[in-house]
Amino acid sequence: MAENADLLALLAEMKKSMEKGQEEMRKGQEEMKDRMEKGQEEMKDRMEKGQEEMKDRMEKGQAEMKDRMEKGQEEMSKGQEEMMNQIQSHVKSKVREIKDHVNSCIEKIEEDVQSVKREIGDVKGEVERKIEEVKDKVQGKIEGRKWKTKYKGKN
Repeated sequence: MAENADLLALLAEMKKSMEKGQEEMRKGQEEMKDRMEKGQEEMKDRMEKGQEEMKDRMEKGQAEMKDRMEKGQEEMSKGQEEMMNQIQSHVKSKVREIKDHVNSCIEKIEEDVQSVKREIGDVKGEVERKIEEVKDKVQGKIEGRKWKTKYKGKN
């Protein structure tokens, strides 16, 4: 009976250990979700800021175009071309910045995912090893009882 109680206690301990590991995995997943949401919010904020900056620049450019139009059609064409180049350059620059930030966030998330996967694998391996140990102990005790029963009965 005491052996069964020991086995039950060991199984209960293993269950607690597995539950703890599962809880740690859930927490890790929640942390990753929070990081992803934070990264998305940061990206959204940067994009909105970039749009505001572009809007401000476009408004400035429109005022400049009005002044140049008064000076002449030829001057206006040159101003528009110059302004469009500036806007394109600015947009390309902002797009590069956003892409770099997104890639950085993705790399960080991928690292976190790999870390969690490694932890899951470690916990899984440990649980499997402990289960095998318990199986071996139980099998050994069963065989020991069979042997005792077999030889006690002959005496």
